[in-house]
Amino acid sequence: MPAKITDDEKIPKIPNLDVAQWKFFLKSHPNCAKTEEKLMAEVKAKEMAPFYADMCAELERTPDKKILSDLKAKNKEQLKKLDEKIEAAGQVEGDVSTDVRDAMIEKATYYSQIGDKEEALALYKKVLALEKNVTLGIRLDLTFAILRIGLFYNDRKLITENVEKAKKMIDEGGDWDRRNRLKVYEGLYCITIRDFKRAAELFLGAVATFTSYELMEYEEFIRYVVIVSMVALPRHQLWSDILNGSEILEVLHSDQASKQYALAFYNSQFDKFFRGLAFVEQDLKNNRFTHEHYKYYTREMRILAYNQQLKAYNSMSLEYMSKAFGVSVKFLDRELSNFITAGRIHAKIDKVNGIIETNRPDAKNKQYQDVIRKGDLLLNRVQKLSRVINI
Repeated sequence: MPAKITDDEKIPKIPNLDVAQWKFFLKSHPNCAKTEEKLMAEVKAKEMAPFYADMCAELERTPDKKILSDLKAKNKEQLKKLDEKIEAAGQVEGDVSTDVRDAMIEKATYYSQIGDKEEALALYKKVLALEKNVTLGIRLDLTFAILRIGLFYNDRKLITENVEKAKKMIDEGGDWDRRNRLKVYEGLYCITIRDFKRAAELFLGAVATFTSYELMEYEEFIRYVVIVSMVALPRHQLWSDILNGSEILEVLHSDQASKQYALAFYNSQFDKFFRGLAFVEQDLKNNRFTHEHYKYYTREMRILAYNQQLKAYNSMSLEYMSKAFGVSVKFLDRELSNFITAGRIHAKIDKVNGIIETNRPDAKNKQYQDVIRKGDLLLNRVQKLSRVINI
């Protein structure tokens, strides 16, 4: 586990990604009082008038007029103070002084906190456009702030643009902490676009150096690491990097559900694995970063499990395999048939005898067929080119 950092050293959760998750959860669970209570407590504490208004519109609710009025009044008062601070700093040292810059960043951060996306982005970009008093470290920090806004609103264009900007700045001389922090930001984005392999690579590179508490707690980060690694890594690497990794094991000691899920898959205890996968599926479905991909993830994990089981045998009875996975023969027959037809499982089912026989592809023969196919394509293109030249 990475060294603990104090609350003073942590970057504030602005905007707080938990708030976006609670709002997402309320869409499909509108009667969850506990989530709504947490959400409204944060809205009031952070004076989130713009967010509250947008949230009510999105959830098709009527906003509480008193709450909204009080929040708007607080926003107006605070923004007035920040404007006065910017003006006072400018009168003392000029328009591009360090104090002016810091006051502008403070105002942009407040806009981000209350959920005014457009105003926050406009002001962050205005500060970034200043040439004086904006060092590489500050430019990177502002880019990370913009990335958090992108992750909060799942604005993929905003994220991709600023990930690339951050990479270029880090290559110019970014420090070790910001380089490792970017891995977590980019990895979280990769999950949203279903690039689990890239997410696993980035997350594993940040396990021992994690400091991105402004995005999530370390325990939540490790759960993401386990989830994406299981679908992305080969079996031997799953053992070396996850199940035998000291930092990860330390967290999994208190997260037995994730530990048993990973162990059951690795040890081919597929009945336990399928039960664990059912809970994981619900978690992914209710998570705003993984919701679009939960069906894909569970399907890919089932395919990996089926192939892992079949790899050890030339043939086995459907009844035996169904018991190993804790499912009915009818379900297994239908599922395997679909995956075999799609070319995801190399086997054939003998329904008369109730047996599934593996049909492993011959790698050398496949390479030979590929060479012939590509050779034919090349010859056709050469012939077309020669005709054109002769003309």
